[in-house]
Parts: sequence; C-alpha cells; structure tokens
Amino acid sequence: MQQLPHYTFGTRTVDFAARTYVMGVLNVTPDSFSDGGVYRNPDLAVQRGLAMVEEGADFIDVGGESTRPRGALYGDGAEPVSAEEEADRVLPVVSQLARHTDVPISIDTYKAVVARQALAAGACIVNDISGFGLDPAMPAVVAEAGASAVVMHMRGTPQTMQRDTHYGDLFGEILGSLEKSLEKGRAAGIRQLIVDPGIGFGKIGSDNLRLLAGVGRFHQLGVPVLLGPSRKGFIGDILGTPVNDRLEGTLAAAVVSAGRGANILRVHDVRAVKRALLVADAIYHAQR
Repeated sequence: MQQLPHYTFGTRTVDFAARTYVMGVLNVTPDSFSDGGVYRNPDLAVQRGLAMVEEGADFIDVGGESTRPRGALYGDGAEPVSAEEEADRVLPVVSQLARHTDVPISIDTYKAVVARQALAAGACIVNDISGFGLDPAMPAVVAEAGASAVVMHMRGTPQTMQRDTHYGDLFGEILGSLEKSLEKGRAAGIRQLIVDPGIGFGKIGSDNLRLLAGVGRFHQLGVPVLLGPSRKGFIGDILGTPVNDRLEGTLAAAVVSAGRGANILRVHDVRAVKRALLVADAIYHAQR
C-alpha cells in the first residue's frame, strides 16, 4: 500500500498509517434516510456532536441537506433545499461545535456559498458528494480558506443517481472520475484531498460490496480513502432489516473496510464502530 502523507486539520495532525479514523455523521435535516428530524434543533445537534466526540469521533460531519435517493426503497427521495435554508440549519451547529471542541469539523455540502460560510464559522473540511461536479466555484472556496476536501463519486444528483447504475468497468470508471475531481482541487490550490468512492450513490448492492472489498485499489490515487457504509441499503438487503436495525452489518462493513485499506469510516454509530476498529486495527497491525 502506498504510504500516505500526514494531514493537519486545525490543531490536529493525522497519521493515516497509524489506525483507521472515525467520522461521525450529524444530520441537521428533516428527511435524511436514517436519522432525519432527530437533530433539527441546534442545541440537540450540538449535544449529539459533542457526545460523538466523547465516543471517540475523530471528525464530525455536519449536513444540512439530505441525500436520500429517489427509488423503491426510499420513495420520492429528498427534496433539494436552498443555500439559505441549508446555511440556516448548519451554521449555528458548526459555530457552537467549533467553540467547544478541537475535533475537526466537516461541512457536508456541494454548494460553495454554504461551504464558505461554514468554513468561516469553524469547519475545516468540505465534504462534497458531487466531487466538485455541481458547483464549479467550490474548489476555489476551499482553497481560499486553506481547508481540506473530500471528493465523492456520484452520477447526477441524489434525485437522479439511481437511474444509471450500469458500469462497464466499475473501478476504472470511478477511479477516472475521482482523478478528475482531484485535478480540479489541485488546480485550485487545495493541498489536502480525500476520496470517497460513494457507497450507495449510483451503485447497486453488488457494486457496493465490490467497492468495499477492493477499497485498497483507490490508494493508487495517492490520497486517503473515506467510506460511508453506515446503515446503507446493501446491509438491509443482506440482513433483511430496516435502516434502524443495521448496526451489526455496519460493524462488519467497517471492520472489513479497514482491513482492506479504508482510512476513514463515516458512520452514525460512533461508539460501537470506534471500539470495533480499535480491536480490528490491533489485529491488522500485529500482522505487519
């Protein structure tokens, strides 16, 4: 596996060779597929974010617009929201978290105007599910703030992504798309980039399993790899369980992904995943 550089996020330096890192999901939305509506109140959202820090989260990812897909399993999917509404949801949470913890805060948005405000409020990472594909201003906003970015692979938008799930070359096409996203980021001057193959975003269940099993192939891009398998539909397909009953499947996916090369796992159940990864990483490092 290619040796990855150390990254610095705010006051924290991260050695991706040392262990697998955990990013806690904090949705401040009414309609996210897993926890929509639970943390719409900013005070409750901040409490949950700080609780995830206590549970061992290495990053907190704050999102103000659901990416719940349109399809048989999810109904009509999430409705897009305006930049103003999204900012109103996330900025109070980001600013309060930044005052109370030095754990790096990520803003989950593909809108440059929201990213700019969130970075000014204390976030230091932009998690762009479109891989800089939906707002051409995003790379410059990230670079100007001296921030980092996660670029994810997705076809189309959350509303359309499940219409085209055919791949002639699954890994080749995703690698090519992510390379283009990295090029955009580097051209703008972003120094710290992370890739996310986009589990569940424009892929069928068998493709998601292949991506988890082969996640190490994305290290050829020379940057850390983030995966978001938490409570996803492929787990429900295997276990036959609803979205709120997929903890064991999430743990299995997280542990296997870590062993196959994932550097960051974006999850809802921080405490359980963190503990599972501590044991898994100890085993994996004992083999070296």
